[in-house]
Amino acid sequence: MYSLPYPLHPQPLQPDAASRPVWQLDQTLRAGFPSPALDEGARRIDLNEVLVRHPEATFVMRVAGDSMREAGIDEGDTVVVDRAIRPAHGMVVVAVFDGEFTVKRLELRAGRPRLLAANPSYPAIEPREGQTLEIWGVVAHCIKSFVPMEGKSGRAG
Repeated sequence: MYSLPYPLHPQPLQPDAASRPVWQLDQTLRAGFPSPALDEGARRIDLNEVLVRHPEATFVMRVAGDSMREAGIDEGDTVVVDRAIRPAHGMVVVAVFDGEFTVKRLELRAGRPRLLAANPSYPAIEPREGQTLEIWGVVAHCIKSFVPMEGKSGRAG
């Protein structure tokens, strides 16, 4: 059996309490060559509307370690985890393996789960008899910080 009721009681995001609209410019941000056609305009948006599909089932978690670096998830990043999304093969998930949280890519073969790191230094996690694995939620977004956040520790610097 690869599931356990885990005695965790984290609180989901509270969109009303955390709502702070930010400006969204009506421009596409090109990562290739610049386009001479620019749309103008701006409007206020709530990042919860952009990042949260299921507020009652959404959590944010800080990443520790480098096992997912080739998936673009680095130490200090914040992931938005949606527990209402059904985990599927190939998704990045938050799992509880033998009582420890981990973020990995889910692989399902013949009905058996494996957790794959996105860093060749880490082996796959293949639960054996007596070990416990719960797929806790699906990583919907990864938030990176490129500048130090005042009063917060982070990887930028």
